[in-house]
Amino acid sequence: MIRLERRPQPSRLWTAVTPLLAVLLTMIVGGLMFAALGKPPLEAIRIIFWDPLFDPQFSGYSRPQLLVKAGPLILIAIGLSIGFRAGVWNIGAEGQYIMGAVTGAAVGLAVYPSDSALLFPLMIVAGALGGWAWAMIPAVLKTRFGTNEILVSLMLVYVAENILASASSSWLRNPEGMGFPGSRNFKQWPAVHNTELIPDTGMHWGVVAAFIAVIAAYVLLARHIQGFNIRLTGEAPRAARFAGVNPARIVFLCLGIAGALAGMAGLFEVTGPAGQITIDFNSGYGFTAIIVAFLGRLHPVGILLAGLLMALTYIGGELAQLMLGLPGASIQLFQGMLLFFLLATDVFTNYRIRFGSEEVA
Repeated sequence: MIRLERRPQPSRLWTAVTPLLAVLLTMIVGGLMFAALGKPPLEAIRIIFWDPLFDPQFSGYSRPQLLVKAGPLILIAIGLSIGFRAGVWNIGAEGQYIMGAVTGAAVGLAVYPSDSALLFPLMIVAGALGGWAWAMIPAVLKTRFGTNEILVSLMLVYVAENILASASSSWLRNPEGMGFPGSRNFKQWPAVHNTELIPDTGMHWGVVAAFIAVIAAYVLLARHIQGFNIRLTGEAPRAARFAGVNPARIVFLCLGIAGALAGMAGLFEVTGPAGQITIDFNSGYGFTAIIVAFLGRLHPVGILLAGLLMALTYIGGELAQLMLGLPGASIQLFQGMLLFFLLATDVFTNYRIRFGSEEVA
C-alpha cells in the first residue's frame, strides 16, 4: 500500500533539491518529446542549455541576450513573489506589463520629439503607475466585494490586449507610418531609447532595475516588519489578524508592488528591445514570470537565478527552432514542464511516501 504522510515540518533537503530535480526531469521528458517529434533529443538539449553560452558560433550574440530576456522576467517575478508569499494570487501580470508599456509610451509620444533629460525618468514613473493602476482593479474588487483576484487579474489581461491593439492601430499609431499599425520607433529617439549601458553586455536600465528589485525584495522580506507581515499573512492568516495585520492593506500593497514592477518592465521593454508599441508587443513575460517565481522558491536570489535559466530556455529555444526545425509550441511546452515538475516534486517537501509500514524519505 502506497500513501503520503504529512511531515511534521517541511523538509529543507527537498526544498533545496526540488528546483534542480524539476530541471532534470524537464530535460528528460523534454528530450523524449523532441525524440517523438523526430529530432535528436541530446542535441536539442545541448542547443538549448549549452550552445548559447559556450559555443563560439552563437555565444557572442546569445550572452548579451541573456540579460535582455532575463531582465523583465526577474522584475515581474519579484513583484509576483511578494504577493504569492502573502497568499495574494496575481495571475494578471501580463496585463499590467502591457498597460505599463502603453501608459509610459503615451507619455513620451505626447511630447515627441522632446529631448529633455527628464522625459525618460518620467516615462518610467508613468509605466509604473500604469501597471499599478491596472493591478488596483482586482485589489479593490477583492477587498470591497470579495471577488477572486485570480479570475479578475487574468480576465484583465485580455482587456489590456485589446487596449494595446487599439493603441497601436489608432491613438498611438505613427502618423508617418503610412497607415501601418505601430507607434513611432523609440530606438530612433535618443532621449528615450533604453539602450545598452555597457556595449555587448545586454545591460540596460531594465536589467539594473531588476537587480535593484532583487535587493529591495530581500531587504523587505528579511529585514522589514512589513515583510514579516506579508509572510505571516500567507503562512497563518488567523495569526496575522490577531497580530493586528490589516488583510486589505496587504492585498493593496502586494498587488500594487507587482503591478508597478510589471509596468516598469513593460516600459523598459517598449523603449529598449521591442522599440515600439505594436499589436503583438506582449510576449508572454507576465505568464512566464509565474514559473520563474516558483522555480526560484519565491526567494529574491532564487528568482534571479531562475530568471537567468528561463531566459536561457528562450534563447536556446529560438536557436533550436532555427537549427533543428523544432516547432515553437514544443519550446513553450518545454518551458511549462518546469513549473509542472516543480509543483509535482514539491509535494515531497511537505509529505513523505509510506510503503505499508516502511517509511521512505
